[in-house]
Amino acid sequence: MASTQAQTPVPARDFPWGSAPYPVLVADPRGTLVQRNDIAAALLPGAEPGARLDDVAPPWLAAAHHALLFPGPRRESDLDAPRPLTGAIDGRHFEAHPSVRDDGTVAWWLVDDTDHRLAREALRVERERTAFLAKASNTLLASLNLGRCMDVTAQLAAESLADAALAIAPSRGKQLPVVTCLRGGMPAKTQERVNPDDIPGLGEALRGFPPVPSRWIDPTTAPEWMVPEGFGPVGSVVITPLPGHGVPAGALVLLRKVRTAAFTEEEEVFVRLFAARAGAAMSAARLYAEQTAITDVLMQELLPPTLHRISGVDFAGRYRPSADEERIGGDFYDVHPAAVDGEPSLVTLGDVCGKGLEAAVLTGKIRNTLHALLPLADDHQRMLNLLNTALLNSQHTRFATLVLASVARRDDGVDLRVTSGGHPAPLIIRKDGTVEETDTRGTLVGAVPHVNARTASVSLAEGESCVLYTDGITEAKGGPMGDALFGEERLKQALAGCAGMPSEGIAEHVQMLAAQWLGNRRHDDMAVVVISAPRTRRPSAVNGHIRGTLTG
Repeated sequence: MASTQAQTPVPARDFPWGSAPYPVLVADPRGTLVQRNDIAAALLPGAEPGARLDDVAPPWLAAAHHALLFPGPRRESDLDAPRPLTGAIDGRHFEAHPSVRDDGTVAWWLVDDTDHRLAREALRVERERTAFLAKASNTLLASLNLGRCMDVTAQLAAESLADAALAIAPSRGKQLPVVTCLRGGMPAKTQERVNPDDIPGLGEALRGFPPVPSRWIDPTTAPEWMVPEGFGPVGSVVITPLPGHGVPAGALVLLRKVRTAAFTEEEEVFVRLFAARAGAAMSAARLYAEQTAITDVLMQELLPPTLHRISGVDFAGRYRPSADEERIGGDFYDVHPAAVDGEPSLVTLGDVCGKGLEAAVLTGKIRNTLHALLPLADDHQRMLNLLNTALLNSQHTRFATLVLASVARRDDGVDLRVTSGGHPAPLIIRKDGTVEETDTRGTLVGAVPHVNARTASVSLAEGESCVLYTDGITEAKGGPMGDALFGEERLKQALAGCAGMPSEGIAEHVQMLAAQWLGNRRHDDMAVVVISAPRTRRPSAVNGHIRGTLTG
C-alpha cells in the first residue's frame, strides 16, 4: 500500500483494534509500546507494554513510527513517488498502516502481504517469460537460414536463461555443428569431432528423447569443448532436445557458473518451452534449405543451356522469364551436338502455352522427349508427330509451338533444314543486311491428332545468321504510349542492322531492344537463339611470313 494512504491518519474509533484479525501495536510519541493485541504478541514475542519499539519491532517499523510523528524536510522525489511502509518480519512480508489516536499514540496495523507479493512476483515473471517467448518466436521465424537460427537460439538463451548456451545440430558424419555464445558475447561456430553419447543426456537429446533432469548431470563432467574459454567452473547444466518437424532439430545446452543459482525445475520447464520454438524454427530452416537444394538441382535441368561454338558453327541464346522473380517459364531452347562428327546438330526452340512453374514442367517433358528422339533428328516430321502423340497422351492440357533446325558446317558456310510446328518462322540475316523469312509452316504440337509441317532448306554464307525467337519478343507491348507491339517488322529492321555481327552480339541486341521497348511492363517469356556461320580468315603472306589462322 502506498505511503500516501499510510500518511493520512485515521481516527482510532474507525479501527476496533482489540478484535482486529491483524497484528496491532500501539506506541506513544516517545516510541514506547503502550498496547498490543494477542496476534501481535505471537508475531513479536518481546512486544510487551513498556518496551521500546526500537528494541522489539523491526527497524523499518521503528523508523516509520519516528518519521510519522517527527517528519523532517521531504525531498521532491518523495513527494512524486512516496515509498510504501513495508518490510519483513520473521521471513514474512508485512505492510504497516498507521492510525493516529486522539491521545497522540499511534496504532500500527500490520497486514501480511507475503502471498500477494508472491503472486505479483509470479505474475511479473510469467509476463516476462511470455514476452521473451514472443520475442524469441518473432526473431527465430524472421529467418529461414539454419545458421542464423542456430546463432539466434544460442544468443537468446545465453542472454536470458543461462551464462552460456550451445545450439548443437545433428551430426554430419563424425562432426557436430555447434554454435556457442557467452552472455554479452557473439555466437561462435565450430565443428566438434566428438561422440555425443559420451556426454550424459546429449546423445539422447539429439535423438529427440525427453531431457535428463539437470540434477542428474554432474557439471564437473562437462567436456572441455562444451565450456567456453574463460567461463570458469560450471555450476549447473541443462541439456534439452530441440524438437523438429518429425525429426529432432538438435539439442540446446545451457551452462551456469558456480556463483549463479542452479536451474530449478520450473526453469527447466521454461527452457523446454523455448527449445520447442527454437527447434521448430531450425527444423523449418533445414527443410527450406533441403527444398532449395532440390529446387536448384531441378532448376538446372529446366534452365536453358549456355550456348557456344559446336562443330564449327556459332550458337548464342538468351532467355528472359515472364516475371523477374522467376527463373523458369514456358520458353526453351537446346542445341544437341551430333553423335558423329560432320553430321548435323539439332537446334530446338519452343514456347509452351502458359507461364510459370506449370509451363516449365511441360517444358521439361518436351525437352526430355526431344532428347529421347535424337536418333530420328534427320526426320523432323516424324519427331514432331511422336512428340505430338506424347503430349496428347499426357495429363497436360497445354499445347506448344516448336521449331527444329538441323545445322551442319559445309566448307565456308552452314547448311540448315528448318521445320516449324506452329512457331514463328526463323529469320535469316544476309551479309548485305537483307532479312529473309524462312519458308516453313506447321501446326501446333499437342493440340490436334496429326501435325503437318513444311521443312525449309537454307544456306548461310560466312558472317550470315539465322535467328530463332519466341513470340514473347514480337508481342512485347510497350513503346512511347505503352500499348504498341514490338512486332515482326520492327524485329526485322533491328536485325538488318546486325549484319555481320557475331551470334552473341545479335542475341544480346535483340534482348536489349525488347527490354527497352517493354520498360517495366508485364510481358511473356522471351527466348532467342542465333545460329551463325563464323567468318574465316585465309592465311596470307606478309613479308615472307604467314599471317592469320583458318577457323572453321
